[in-house]
Amino acid sequence: MAKKVRLEDIAQEAGVSIATVSRALSDNPAVSDKTKRRIWDLARRQGYNIRSQLGSGANVANRLSVIIPKPQGRNGWMLDPFFQGLLGGIGEAARSLRCDYVVSHADPQNYDDLSRLLDNSRASGIIFLGQSFLHERLNRLVGHPMKFIVWGGQLPDQSYASVGSDNLRGGEMAAAHLARLGRTRIAFFGDTDAPEINQRYQGYRRALERFGISPDPDLVFPAHFEIESAANSTHALISRGTAFDAVVCASDLIAIGVIRALREQGRSVPQDVSVVGYDDIQLARYIEPPLTTIGQDLTLAGRLLVMKLLNADEPGDLRSERLPTELIQRESCGALA
Repeated sequence: MAKKVRLEDIAQEAGVSIATVSRALSDNPAVSDKTKRRIWDLARRQGYNIRSQLGSGANVANRLSVIIPKPQGRNGWMLDPFFQGLLGGIGEAARSLRCDYVVSHADPQNYDDLSRLLDNSRASGIIFLGQSFLHERLNRLVGHPMKFIVWGGQLPDQSYASVGSDNLRGGEMAAAHLARLGRTRIAFFGDTDAPEINQRYQGYRRALERFGISPDPDLVFPAHFEIESAANSTHALISRGTAFDAVVCASDLIAIGVIRALREQGRSVPQDVSVVGYDDIQLARYIEPPLTTIGQDLTLAGRLLVMKLLNADEPGDLRSERLPTELIQRESCGALA
Protein backbone atom coordinates (compact mmCIF):
# COMPACT_ATOMS: atom_id res chain seq x y z
CA MET A 1 0.00 0.00 0.00
CA ALA A 2 1.34 3.45 -0.92
CA LYS A 3 2.41 5.62 1.98
CA LYS A 4 -0.05 8.44 2.75
CA VAL A 5 1.48 11.84 2.15
CA ARG A 6 1.50 14.09 5.23
CA LEU A 7 1.87 17.83 5.61
CA GLU A 8 5.21 17.09 7.32
CA ASP A 9 6.48 15.44 4.13
CA ILE A 10 5.63 18.44 2.00
CA ALA A 11 7.08 20.85 4.57
CA GLN A 12 10.35 18.94 4.72
CA GLU A 13 10.82 18.98 0.95
CA ALA A 14 9.75 22.62 0.67
CA GLY A 15 12.01 23.71 3.52
CA VAL A 16 9.21 25.51 5.35
CA SER A 17 7.15 24.93 8.47
CA ILE A 18 4.10 22.69 8.64
CA ALA A 19 2.04 25.78 9.47
CA THR A 20 3.21 27.47 6.25
CA VAL A 21 2.24 24.40 4.23
CA SER A 22 -1.20 24.33 5.84
CA ARG A 23 -1.74 28.03 5.18
CA ALA A 24 -0.57 27.69 1.57
CA LEU A 25 -2.88 24.78 0.86
CA SER A 26 -5.76 26.75 2.37
CA ASP A 27 -4.98 29.73 0.10
CA ASN A 28 -4.20 31.93 3.10
CA PRO A 29 -3.14 35.47 2.00
CA ALA A 30 -0.39 35.44 4.63
CA VAL A 31 1.67 33.22 2.29
CA SER A 32 3.16 34.74 -0.84
CA ASP A 33 1.87 33.59 -4.23
CA LYS A 34 5.32 32.35 -5.19
CA THR A 35 5.51 30.13 -2.09
CA LYS A 36 1.94 28.91 -2.59
CA ARG A 37 2.63 27.82 -6.15
CA ARG A 38 5.78 25.98 -5.09
CA ILE A 39 3.95 24.14 -2.30
CA TRP A 40 0.96 23.26 -4.53
CA ASP A 41 3.35 21.84 -7.10
CA LEU A 42 5.17 19.75 -4.48
CA ALA A 43 1.87 18.54 -3.01
CA ARG A 44 0.55 17.41 -6.38
CA ARG A 45 3.77 15.64 -7.31
CA GLN A 46 3.68 13.77 -4.00
CA GLY A 47 0.02 12.80 -4.49
CA TYR A 48 -1.46 14.96 -1.74
CA ASN A 49 -5.16 15.79 -2.24
CA ILE A 50 -5.03 19.57 -2.43
CA ARG A 51 -8.74 19.91 -3.15
CA SER A 52 -9.72 18.34 0.17
CA GLN A 53 -7.54 20.90 1.96
CA LEU A 54 -8.93 23.77 -0.08
CA GLY A 55 -12.45 22.58 0.60
CA SER A 56 -12.04 23.46 4.28
CA GLY A 57 -12.12 27.15 3.33
CA ALA A 58 -15.51 28.41 2.21
CA ASN A 59 -13.84 30.99 -0.03
CA VAL A 60 -12.31 28.38 -2.33
CA ALA A 61 -14.65 25.39 -2.15
CA ASN A 62 -16.21 24.56 -5.52
CA ARG A 63 -14.32 27.18 -7.45
CA LEU A 64 -14.06 26.65 -11.19
CA SER A 65 -11.56 28.28 -13.50
CA VAL A 66 -12.51 29.28 -17.06
CA ILE A 67 -9.74 29.52 -19.65
CA ILE A 68 -10.25 30.85 -23.17
CA PRO A 69 -7.33 29.76 -25.38
CA LYS A 70 -6.63 32.50 -27.91
CA PRO A 71 -6.19 31.35 -31.50
CA GLN A 72 -2.84 32.35 -32.95
CA GLY A 73 -2.95 35.75 -34.58
CA ARG A 74 -6.25 36.79 -32.92
CA ASN A 75 -6.84 39.63 -30.48
CA GLY A 76 -9.95 40.63 -28.58
CA TRP A 77 -11.06 37.01 -28.34
CA MET A 78 -12.80 37.51 -24.99
CA LEU A 79 -14.86 40.38 -26.44
CA ASP A 80 -16.61 38.02 -28.87
CA PRO A 81 -20.38 38.17 -28.10
CA PHE A 82 -20.65 34.39 -28.42
CA PHE A 83 -18.09 33.77 -25.68
CA GLN A 84 -19.68 36.45 -23.52
CA GLY A 85 -23.00 34.61 -23.88
CA LEU A 86 -21.37 31.30 -23.01
CA LEU A 87 -19.70 32.87 -19.97
CA GLY A 88 -23.13 34.15 -18.95
CA GLY A 89 -24.51 30.60 -19.16
CA ILE A 90 -21.65 29.33 -17.02
CA GLY A 91 -22.13 32.16 -14.54
CA GLU A 92 -25.86 31.51 -14.13
CA ALA A 93 -25.23 27.80 -13.61
CA ALA A 94 -22.45 28.47 -11.11
CA ARG A 95 -24.60 30.91 -9.15
CA SER A 96 -27.53 28.49 -8.95
CA LEU A 97 -25.17 25.78 -7.65
CA ARG A 98 -23.43 28.17 -5.19
CA CYS A 99 -20.16 27.74 -7.01
CA ASP A 100 -17.63 30.49 -7.68
CA TYR A 101 -15.81 30.78 -10.98
CA VAL A 102 -12.98 32.90 -12.25
CA VAL A 103 -12.02 33.78 -15.82
CA SER A 104 -8.28 33.28 -16.13
CA HIS A 105 -5.97 35.59 -18.04
CA ALA A 106 -3.85 32.54 -18.99
CA ASP A 107 -3.05 32.12 -22.68
CA PRO A 108 -1.84 28.53 -23.11
CA GLN A 109 0.07 28.00 -26.35
CA ASN A 110 1.49 24.50 -25.92
CA TYR A 111 1.36 21.34 -23.79
CA ASP A 112 3.76 22.71 -21.16
CA ASP A 113 1.55 25.77 -20.67
CA LEU A 114 -1.51 23.56 -20.24
CA SER A 115 0.25 21.17 -17.87
CA ARG A 116 1.45 24.02 -15.65
CA LEU A 117 -2.07 25.47 -15.56
CA LEU A 118 -3.47 22.20 -14.26
CA ASP A 119 -0.58 21.62 -11.86
CA ASN A 120 -0.83 25.06 -10.27
CA SER A 121 -4.58 25.64 -10.35
CA ARG A 122 -6.39 26.21 -7.05
CA ALA A 123 -9.72 25.37 -8.71
CA SER A 124 -11.75 22.22 -8.26
CA GLY A 125 -12.11 22.00 -12.04
CA ILE A 126 -11.21 23.84 -15.24
CA ILE A 127 -13.36 24.75 -18.25
CA PHE A 128 -11.59 25.42 -21.54
CA LEU A 129 -13.74 27.46 -23.91
CA GLY A 130 -12.62 26.28 -27.33
CA GLN A 131 -10.17 23.71 -28.60
CA SER A 132 -8.41 26.19 -30.87
CA PHE A 133 -5.14 24.55 -31.96
CA LEU A 134 -4.78 22.63 -28.68
CA HIS A 135 -6.69 19.42 -29.48
CA GLU A 136 -3.72 17.02 -29.42
CA ARG A 137 -2.24 18.75 -26.39
CA LEU A 138 -5.53 18.45 -24.51
CA ASN A 139 -5.53 14.74 -25.33
CA ARG A 140 -2.14 14.43 -23.61
CA LEU A 141 -3.61 15.90 -20.40
CA VAL A 142 -6.02 13.00 -19.95
CA GLY A 143 -5.07 11.18 -16.76
CA HIS A 144 -4.06 14.36 -14.91
CA PRO A 145 -5.61 14.50 -11.43
CA MET A 146 -7.15 17.92 -12.13
CA LYS A 147 -10.60 17.67 -13.70
CA PHE A 148 -11.17 19.62 -16.89
CA ILE A 149 -13.77 19.83 -19.63
CA VAL A 150 -13.79 21.60 -23.00
CA TRP A 151 -16.41 23.55 -24.92
CA GLY A 152 -15.92 22.28 -28.46
CA GLY A 153 -16.69 19.70 -31.07
CA GLN A 154 -16.23 15.94 -30.87
CA LEU A 155 -13.08 15.29 -32.91
CA PRO A 156 -11.51 12.08 -34.22
CA ASP A 157 -9.43 10.22 -31.62
CA GLN A 158 -10.60 12.60 -28.87
CA SER A 159 -9.83 11.34 -25.38
CA TYR A 160 -10.94 14.30 -23.24
CA ALA A 161 -14.54 15.22 -22.43
CA SER A 162 -16.24 18.06 -24.30
CA VAL A 163 -19.62 19.73 -24.52
CA GLY A 164 -20.59 21.32 -27.82
CA SER A 165 -23.26 21.62 -30.44
CA ASP A 166 -23.77 19.32 -33.40
CA ASN A 167 -21.72 21.44 -35.80
CA LEU A 168 -22.06 19.06 -38.72
CA ARG A 169 -25.84 19.12 -38.45
CA GLY A 170 -25.86 22.89 -37.97
CA GLY A 171 -23.85 23.55 -41.12
CA GLU A 172 -26.03 21.15 -43.07
CA MET A 173 -29.24 22.84 -41.89
CA ALA A 174 -27.96 26.27 -42.91
CA ALA A 175 -27.01 25.24 -46.45
CA ALA A 176 -30.07 23.05 -46.93
CA HIS A 177 -32.36 25.94 -46.00
CA LEU A 178 -30.77 28.12 -48.69
CA ALA A 179 -30.97 25.32 -51.26
CA ARG A 180 -34.68 24.84 -50.54
CA LEU A 181 -35.15 28.55 -51.25
CA GLY A 182 -33.73 27.98 -54.72
CA ARG A 183 -30.24 29.34 -54.11
CA THR A 184 -27.59 27.50 -56.12
CA ARG A 185 -24.40 29.59 -55.75
CA ILE A 186 -23.95 29.25 -51.99
CA ALA A 187 -20.70 30.55 -50.49
CA PHE A 188 -19.15 29.53 -47.16
CA PHE A 189 -17.32 32.05 -44.98
CA GLY A 190 -15.24 30.71 -42.08
CA ASP A 191 -11.80 29.52 -41.05
CA THR A 192 -11.96 25.83 -41.97
CA ASP A 193 -8.64 25.18 -40.19
CA ALA A 194 -10.49 25.56 -36.87
CA PRO A 195 -11.95 22.18 -35.76
CA GLU A 196 -15.52 23.29 -35.08
CA ILE A 197 -15.70 25.46 -38.20
CA ASN A 198 -14.45 22.60 -40.33
CA GLN A 199 -17.34 20.50 -39.02
CA ARG A 200 -19.80 23.23 -40.06
CA TYR A 201 -18.11 23.35 -43.47
CA GLN A 202 -18.44 19.57 -43.88
CA GLY A 203 -22.15 19.90 -43.08
CA TYR A 204 -22.45 22.65 -45.70
CA ARG A 205 -20.83 20.37 -48.30
CA ARG A 206 -23.09 17.49 -47.36
CA ALA A 207 -26.19 19.63 -47.91
CA LEU A 208 -24.97 20.86 -51.30
CA GLU A 209 -24.36 17.32 -52.45
CA ARG A 210 -27.79 16.26 -51.20
CA PHE A 211 -29.42 18.95 -53.34
CA GLY A 212 -27.28 18.19 -56.38
CA ILE A 213 -25.17 21.36 -56.13
CA SER A 214 -21.49 20.92 -56.96
CA PRO A 215 -19.26 22.51 -54.28
CA ASP A 216 -17.17 25.33 -55.76
CA PRO A 217 -13.82 26.07 -54.05
CA ASP A 218 -14.02 29.65 -55.36
CA LEU A 219 -16.98 30.17 -53.02
CA VAL A 220 -15.10 29.22 -49.82
CA PHE A 221 -13.45 32.12 -47.94
CA PRO A 222 -11.44 31.78 -44.67
CA ALA A 223 -13.06 34.66 -42.78
CA HIS A 224 -12.25 35.00 -39.06
CA PHE A 225 -14.82 35.67 -36.34
CA GLU A 226 -14.64 39.41 -36.96
CA ILE A 227 -16.95 41.80 -38.78
CA GLU A 228 -14.05 43.50 -40.60
CA SER A 229 -12.53 40.21 -41.75
CA ALA A 230 -15.86 39.05 -43.16
CA ALA A 231 -16.50 42.38 -44.86
CA ASN A 232 -13.06 42.26 -46.52
CA SER A 233 -13.67 38.70 -47.72
CA THR A 234 -17.01 39.75 -49.19
CA HIS A 235 -15.45 42.69 -51.05
CA ALA A 236 -12.77 40.31 -52.39
CA LEU A 237 -15.36 37.80 -53.59
CA ILE A 238 -17.33 40.49 -55.40
CA SER A 239 -14.22 42.07 -56.93
CA ARG A 240 -13.31 38.72 -58.48
CA GLY A 241 -16.57 38.71 -60.35
CA THR A 242 -17.58 35.36 -58.83
CA ALA A 243 -21.33 34.90 -58.94
CA PHE A 244 -23.07 33.96 -55.67
CA ASP A 245 -26.61 34.28 -54.38
CA ALA A 246 -26.29 33.08 -50.78
CA VAL A 247 -23.76 32.79 -47.95
CA VAL A 248 -23.45 30.32 -45.07
CA CYS A 249 -21.46 32.06 -42.33
CA ALA A 250 -19.60 30.21 -39.57
CA SER A 251 -20.69 32.82 -37.01
CA ASP A 252 -23.14 35.67 -36.63
CA LEU A 253 -20.31 38.22 -36.51
CA ILE A 254 -19.16 36.99 -39.90
CA ALA A 255 -22.74 37.28 -41.20
CA ILE A 256 -23.00 40.88 -39.97
CA GLY A 257 -19.77 41.73 -41.80
CA VAL A 258 -21.06 40.06 -44.98
CA ILE A 259 -24.34 42.00 -44.87
CA ARG A 260 -22.51 45.30 -44.31
CA ALA A 261 -20.18 44.69 -47.28
CA LEU A 262 -23.03 43.63 -49.56
CA ARG A 263 -24.84 46.88 -48.83
CA GLU A 264 -21.69 48.88 -49.50
CA GLN A 265 -21.50 47.14 -52.88
CA GLY A 266 -25.10 48.01 -53.67
CA ARG A 267 -26.49 44.51 -53.19
CA SER A 268 -29.62 43.91 -51.15
CA VAL A 269 -30.23 41.22 -48.55
CA PRO A 270 -32.15 39.02 -49.09
CA GLN A 271 -33.29 40.00 -52.60
CA ASP A 272 -29.84 39.61 -54.21
CA VAL A 273 -28.08 37.47 -51.60
CA SER A 274 -29.50 35.41 -48.74
CA VAL A 275 -27.38 35.12 -45.58
CA VAL A 276 -27.39 32.58 -42.73
CA GLY A 277 -25.30 33.01 -39.56
CA TYR A 278 -24.38 30.68 -36.72
CA ASP A 279 -24.73 31.08 -32.91
CA ASP A 280 -27.84 33.31 -32.53
CA ILE A 281 -26.13 36.02 -30.51
CA GLN A 282 -28.51 38.70 -29.19
CA LEU A 283 -27.45 41.17 -31.88
CA ALA A 284 -28.64 38.77 -34.61
CA ARG A 285 -32.30 39.67 -34.08
CA TYR A 286 -31.68 43.43 -34.08
CA ILE A 287 -29.59 43.99 -37.19
CA GLU A 288 -31.30 44.94 -40.45
CA PRO A 289 -32.51 42.65 -41.83
CA PRO A 290 -32.82 40.37 -38.79
CA LEU A 291 -30.48 37.42 -39.25
CA THR A 292 -31.49 33.85 -40.00
CA THR A 293 -29.07 31.74 -38.00
CA ILE A 294 -28.27 28.41 -36.36
CA GLY A 295 -29.02 28.62 -32.66
CA GLN A 296 -27.02 27.05 -29.84
CA ASP A 297 -28.49 26.86 -26.33
CA LEU A 298 -25.78 28.63 -24.34
CA THR A 299 -27.75 28.44 -21.09
CA LEU A 300 -27.88 24.65 -21.36
CA ALA A 301 -24.23 24.56 -22.47
CA GLY A 302 -23.11 26.50 -19.40
CA ARG A 303 -25.17 24.31 -17.09
CA LEU A 304 -23.73 21.11 -18.55
CA LEU A 305 -20.14 22.34 -18.35
CA VAL A 306 -20.52 23.30 -14.69
CA MET A 307 -22.58 20.32 -13.55
CA LYS A 308 -20.39 17.75 -15.27
CA LEU A 309 -17.32 19.11 -13.46
CA LEU A 310 -19.00 19.38 -10.07
CA ASN A 311 -20.64 15.95 -10.27
CA ALA A 312 -17.50 14.08 -11.34
CA ASP A 313 -15.59 12.56 -8.43
CA GLU A 314 -12.63 11.76 -10.68
CA PRO A 315 -11.50 13.07 -14.10
CA GLY A 316 -12.35 9.69 -15.63
CA ASP A 317 -16.03 10.20 -14.71
CA LEU A 318 -16.46 13.00 -17.28
CA ARG A 319 -18.31 12.19 -20.50
CA SER A 320 -18.81 14.22 -23.70
CA GLU A 321 -22.21 15.47 -24.78
CA ARG A 322 -23.56 16.99 -28.02
CA LEU A 323 -26.24 19.68 -27.95
CA PRO A 324 -28.88 19.99 -30.68
CA THR A 325 -28.83 22.95 -33.07
CA GLU A 326 -31.86 24.83 -34.36
CA LEU A 327 -32.54 26.77 -37.54
CA ILE A 328 -33.94 30.16 -36.51
CA GLN A 329 -35.62 31.80 -39.50
CA ARG A 330 -35.63 35.57 -39.84
CA GLU A 331 -35.70 38.02 -42.74
CA SER A 332 -32.11 37.73 -44.04
CA CYS A 333 -33.09 34.76 -46.22
CA GLY A 334 -36.26 36.28 -47.63
CA ALA A 335 -38.71 33.57 -46.70
CA LEU A 336 -40.24 32.47 -43.43
CA ALA A 337 -41.81 29.01 -43.18
